[in-house]
Amino acid sequence: MSDTQQTAASVQSQNNNSRRKRLMTLLIGVILIAAVAYGLYYFLDARFHEDTDDAYVNGNVVQITPQVTGTVIAVNADDTQTVKSGDPLVVLDGADAKVSLEQAEANLAQTVRQVRGLFVNNDQYQAQIAQRQADLSRAQDDLRRRLAVAQTGAVSQEEISHARDTVKGAQAALDAAQQQLASNRALTANTTIATHPNVLAAAAKVRDAYLNNARNVLPAPVTGYVAKRSVQVGQRVSPGTPLMAIVPLESVWVDANFKEVQLKHMRIGQPVELTADIYGSSVVYHGKVVGFSAGTGSAFSLLPAQNATGNWIKVVQRLPVRVALDPAELRAHPLRIGLSMQVDVDIKNDSGSQLGNAQNTVYQTNVFDKYGDEANAEIARIIAENAGSNSKLAQK
Repeated sequence: MSDTQQTAASVQSQNNNSRRKRLMTLLIGVILIAAVAYGLYYFLDARFHEDTDDAYVNGNVVQITPQVTGTVIAVNADDTQTVKSGDPLVVLDGADAKVSLEQAEANLAQTVRQVRGLFVNNDQYQAQIAQRQADLSRAQDDLRRRLAVAQTGAVSQEEISHARDTVKGAQAALDAAQQQLASNRALTANTTIATHPNVLAAAAKVRDAYLNNARNVLPAPVTGYVAKRSVQVGQRVSPGTPLMAIVPLESVWVDANFKEVQLKHMRIGQPVELTADIYGSSVVYHGKVVGFSAGTGSAFSLLPAQNATGNWIKVVQRLPVRVALDPAELRAHPLRIGLSMQVDVDIKNDSGSQLGNAQNTVYQTNVFDKYGDEANAEIARIIAENAGSNSKLAQK
């Protein structure tokens, strides 16, 4: 090999070494910059976030169950349909309940008339007492006149004896009338027709029969979507039989199952960002942590782990964390129970508490309140119609 070739090879080798050094330096520089960038990202932002994909939409599933036994004659809703609070969902045959209601109403009307008679008897017994007092006064006057002329022999002793017996008889009749008035007043004292115990007992039977009749129509307790419908027309159902369910999707929440090592700085009230698999990352939900479960999923499972049996293996546990969602975002992009969610909790502000600050939530419905009001109105009508215009009827 000539000197020129050797020199060229040496220069080429030096250039290659220099290029490799530059590339290595550049690579090391990129790695250092990436490490520094990640470190800054972690210390400034990432360490203040905890995320999980083990999260699912949850919500209230309102079961529709009958309160009385009956045969289904109509089903007015089906799966996937929307119903409003108070809409009749299932109708049972109410012929027997209607008969029982009519019997109870007739019994109440009869009881009101009987009690009305008790109040009328008070006036009757007072009139009898006045009559008996007049009879006693007349008998006493007759006895005094006979005693006054007894010394003259104008009246015999036998006639005087009869006069004394008449006074005693009149006194006994007066005492009997007074006892009858006291006995009748004991049945009506401190009460009116509407508040008499007999009327109240009969009214309670009407109320019970009215409720049983009204419960042959099963209304929707809440507004929502019908799910799990199993009832069929002609089916014989009994109290507690699940017929269908109503799911109010406007009030769903997310249960995010975080690992126990992620819960150290998680607190109630921290902001949360969520995405749903159904919509993808383009739709971001905003919510907040509202509570923590009282136990891990395994602790509340059907067969909880027995860690003291000797074959224990440590497994990282997950604790359900409830996340409330923005109602406006839910209306814009509805979710369904069971959908998968991606959850990211901002834990930068950990000054709150995990326990003790959770707000109590009350779920209630008033669709059944009208049954009691309607029953009371029906009872008041029956009492008013049978108590009479001059009775001592009073409102309850």
